[in-house]
Amino acid sequence: MKRKIVINDGNKKVEREVTYVPFRYIVAILLVVLETLAVIAVMTFLTIYLPYFYFAVVLTQFVVAIAIINRKDNPDYKLPWLFFDMLIPIVGFMLYFMFYSRKLSKKQVKRLNRMVAQRTEKDDGAELQMIKECDQTIGSQAVMLKKLSDSHVYANTDIRYYPLGEHTFAAMVEDLKKAEKFIFMEYFIIENGLFWDTILAVLKDKVKSGVEVRVMYDDIGCMTTLSGSYYKQLRKFGIKAVPFSRLRGQANNEFNNRNHRKITVIDGKVGYTGGVNIADEYINRIQRFGHWKDVGLRLQGEAVNELTRLFLIDYGISDKKADDNFSDYYCYEQCEQDGYCIPFGDGPKPVYDRQVAKSVILNMLNQAKRYVYITTPYLIIDSELIEALENAAIRGIDVRIITPHVPDKKLVFLMTRSHYNRLLAAGVKIYEYERGFVHAKTYISDDETAMVGTVNMDYRSLVHHFENGVWIYKHDVIADIKNDFLCTQEQSINFELGMLKENLFQRFIRAMAKVFSPLF
Repeated sequence: MKRKIVINDGNKKVEREVTYVPFRYIVAILLVVLETLAVIAVMTFLTIYLPYFYFAVVLTQFVVAIAIINRKDNPDYKLPWLFFDMLIPIVGFMLYFMFYSRKLSKKQVKRLNRMVAQRTEKDDGAELQMIKECDQTIGSQAVMLKKLSDSHVYANTDIRYYPLGEHTFAAMVEDLKKAEKFIFMEYFIIENGLFWDTILAVLKDKVKSGVEVRVMYDDIGCMTTLSGSYYKQLRKFGIKAVPFSRLRGQANNEFNNRNHRKITVIDGKVGYTGGVNIADEYINRIQRFGHWKDVGLRLQGEAVNELTRLFLIDYGISDKKADDNFSDYYCYEQCEQDGYCIPFGDGPKPVYDRQVAKSVILNMLNQAKRYVYITTPYLIIDSELIEALENAAIRGIDVRIITPHVPDKKLVFLMTRSHYNRLLAAGVKIYEYERGFVHAKTYISDDETAMVGTVNMDYRSLVHHFENGVWIYKHDVIADIKNDFLCTQEQSINFELGMLKENLFQRFIRAMAKVFSPLF
């Protein structure tokens, strides 16, 4: 299947056809639907024609309800599953069994444990002591993040902030051209166009010169942008390419737990992350939702080892033959630079026992002294985060959030706006980027701490997806992040209480959207 998109080429607008949902994905989705319907049909048939089976169904329904209540998940996430289980007989608990949680196979768990055990060897004592001497509270944040993410605290790391995707693109291409040993690239979305074609040309040249090149992309993230077997095309060029968690048409939770990370590592010396995927809309070559506001982060120094490790773990999960010694790819080059950072990963269980990024955001809100500024494309959050935002504003903290004014998904936009009035009533300031779509994920507090990465304020990022970010303390780059936020705010609509007028039907739709938002 094909779709047409419009490219801004200088002063011209050019139409281009791109692949839309390759056949392999259509088959896989149909298999999931058919398998789900078949299981539910069999259960319904047995209930109707075997009298005693009905009692087993009712018993199972209550057991599942108790299991949901007793899980450690956030209560907001339990509510829609309880609704399905108790109000839709058979269908409810069958959907729960098939889609609630994703179980890794024993082989996958064994492989994952072996890779996770390959930690970056580093003593953080000196860095933690320096942070605690500056601020004991911030020091405790660093200790918590280090433990939750199994990462390290780094000093002497050069960090550069790019306020637009096109700036990130230009810098990344120049660094890729300098690669001598290896290039690792991991993205949720890769799409043919100026951005990817430019990078691919560099990667091909580097392979010819003996540089090891690996590329990984999320299979579902690239469902509408690449052919189903694109990784095979890349392998013909000498690039080691794998899709993350291939869609196989199984009625389990394979649609969750996607890889939303954005990582580029060059020789272990330079690393990139942020919100920018490898597609032309991220560099405003294509405009689908107005101007695309995104950001990138460039690391240079020893901290890049954490990005290397995250990539190799994800690559090992996706490629059964991978047997890397991580230390072969680590680099211990340092840059003279003040400030500290912790590059970290986040994701679902059993890889991460707790929600790492959410803990960072909660700490920022709960411990801020003056302000917390946030940019996020989506605001679909649980009661814990809502209360943290409210409480911070009520105690006098200047809490500001910038979201898009032009939505990429109308239902998600509805869910985002459903929280506005409650937050505004508590004193939170909300802005919508009038020029288009904000895809940046930045969190700043008190001119001292910041977090930049791939983490949206929604259930997908905070609960289901594999994500990554960089926590920063007392680094010069924080001023750049703050200035960019203020510039973006000037181009945004300042929402005030009462601006969202709703009739009874709209209020009902928003209420239902909030109830089921954990599933989106």
